[in-house]
Parts: sequence; C-alpha cells; structure tokens
Amino acid sequence: MASNLKTQPPPHPTFLLSYPSPGILLMTINRPKQMNSIHSTGHWEAQSILTWYDNEPSLSVCIITGAGNNAFCAGQDLVEIGSSKASSQPMQLGSHPPSGFCGISRRVGKKPIIAAVNGLALGGGTEIVLNCDMIIASPTSYFGLPEVTLGLYAAAGGLPRLVHTVGMPLASELALTGRRLTASEALSFHLINKISKTPESLMDEVLTLAKKVASQSPDAIIVTRAGLREAWETASVESATKRVGDRYNAGLFEGENFQIGVEAFVKKQKPVWKPSKL
Repeated sequence: MASNLKTQPPPHPTFLLSYPSPGILLMTINRPKQMNSIHSTGHWEAQSILTWYDNEPSLSVCIITGAGNNAFCAGQDLVEIGSSKASSQPMQLGSHPPSGFCGISRRVGKKPIIAAVNGLALGGGTEIVLNCDMIIASPTSYFGLPEVTLGLYAAAGGLPRLVHTVGMPLASELALTGRRLTASEALSFHLINKISKTPESLMDEVLTLAKKVASQSPDAIIVTRAGLREAWETASVESATKRVGDRYNAGLFEGENFQIGVEAFVKKQKPVWKPSKL
C-alpha cells in the first residue's frame, strides 16, 4: 500500500492495485486464466475503484492493464453468462454500472486513464480502450469487436466512440464483420498512441508517459482533460469551451496550484504541486 494515500481503496478482489510512482495508480485485471475477461461483479468493483481514484488527492493518473502476457481483456465472461442462462437465474449480467464495462467504457470521470494493452483486447476490452485517454500497446496486441459473431452487439459505448475515432466506413467494417486489428493497424487508424518497442518494455514505456502527466499541476490535469472530453462529446467548440470555463475557471485561477505554477516560472524553479481541490 502506498504510504502517501489519504484514503484507502474499496475492496478489489478482481484487480491488483499498486502504486509504481508518486501520483500513479496501476490497476491490473487479475483473471489471467480467463483471459482477463470480466464477470458481472467486476464491473461494479471497477467503478468503485475509479470513483475512489478520482477522489483520492494523492493520485493523478491511472494505468489499466491485464495480468499475464496474453490478454489485456477478452471482454465479458461468457462462461458466467452461459452458466446463468443454463440455471435459469435472473439475467443481470448486462447491467453494467453507469460508467460501463469495467467501469471505464462509458466513464466521464475526473482524472485520466492510460491503457497498457498487453495482448488481446476484444469486445469489452476494446470498449475499455476506446474510452481511455491514452493507449500504448504491445506489438503483439490485437483489437476487435467480435460481438456480431456471437449474435450480440457492442453495447457498452464502443460503437459511437469507434465512429468518432476512426470514421464510419472503418468502424462499420470492424463492428459488422468482427475483423481484428493488429497493433500496427490500430496505430495507423489512430486508435492508439504508440506501440511499445517490445512486449517486455510496455510497462516501462507506459510509466514514462504516466510520469510526464503526473508531474503536471493536478488542477491543470483535471481541467485540461475536461476540455478535451467536452470537445469530443459536443458539436460546438465554443459551447464546450464555455462549459469547461464556467465549471472550472474560478477554482483553477483561485487555487494554490495556479499561484505555485506562476511563482515557479518567475523564479525558474520546479513547481511543487499541492493535491487538487477541484
């Protein structure tokens, strides 16, 4: 457990939580024998973890990855769904929390999440990726929405986000055929930020990126991310700009970190940020 945490995380049996560097939470889906597929309770568990992360003042960036070397997340635990249907139990497995698959696919949130994709990202795994703020993938990764091959559809927010990210023609091909993308294809279609040099270097490269974010003002991280998200969700640039300003400008410019940043710039010193109160 990180000694500088102000609060403790909620129970997390499906996930491993660690703190590889100040300000950074590493959230690992810990079901390698199930290809890191997520069962029904895991989604709610993840939402609780990420709500805690948003409110824990010592943390600025979250990294999500999968345990083992083969899969980031292979989607919903279909074995659980099959067992539930076979036993005639109430079908509650499609009831994700408001923030979606793994608490991420429809998450608005306050702080950024970086995906470290270390293998297969299929179905809900790709839907997680589509709503992360940045993505670095291993060269051995694959992405896809195979739901149509199972008589389903990508219901956790992935379809509209895929269209926004790659455009209608390619999104239609991927979602209507179940085609998988290699890491190189995902990069060329702007689905991810970067491919790691090797599978083994993935986490080091993701940590380098996360540390760059965590070194910035915690207030500025929150407000900047909100501005980017508003632009993604809104057709009007000016409307998005106004909403973020109305919500955050007073708190940002009257806050400690704005003064710390300006004084450090004037004195040519490295700023020492305070936890965000936004």
